[in-house]
Amino acid sequence: MPTSATGTSAINPRARPRCRRAALRALGGFTLVEILVVVVIIGILAAAMLLSVSLTGQDRELEKESTRLVDLFKYTREQAELQTREYGVMFQDDGYQFLVYDTHRGLWRDVFEDDALTERKLPDGLDLKLTVDARPVVLKRPKDATDKTPQVMVFSSGELSSFSVVLERDNGVRTVTIAPNSSGEVDQSAMVELKR
Repeated sequence: MPTSATGTSAINPRARPRCRRAALRALGGFTLVEILVVVVIIGILAAAMLLSVSLTGQDRELEKESTRLVDLFKYTREQAELQTREYGVMFQDDGYQFLVYDTHRGLWRDVFEDDALTERKLPDGLDLKLTVDARPVVLKRPKDATDKTPQVMVFSSGELSSFSVVLERDNGVRTVTIAPNSSGEVDQSAMVELKR
């Protein structure tokens, strides 16, 4: 390769960048633009997967509330048997409340002696539907705070009245049904429906 007296190459300087790019490609290097394109494609695929999981996947808030209600029913059954007291559940349009029958006053009252059985409000976006003895119940908030009558009974024997509670997200897009099974245990079953 011919060189000048200054020690530089006599090759055309405009040809050098092409040679460098060709050398980089031969060595397996990537340009910044190629790397950015790959990062954008990976980002788009990750966003698509995240959206598909959130549309068809699990609803953690719905699962949490349904599991809590099932656990509270189990706990209340145990307490009813241990204390030989009648308990009940009053469902409302925005939540539910466990009650206990006060034999001295002859009425249903709040369970103030047990923090686990306090009144519960459902998170926004969750609704519930109640069926008692195969009949749907219209749920509303009582006008008088002292008007407390449970729709579901938990007897001191541990038995439950016949009921079915459906917790649902956005008018039935996702639902969880809670009801006593054939052995009398409260159980839940989830169903996901996609509306088109």
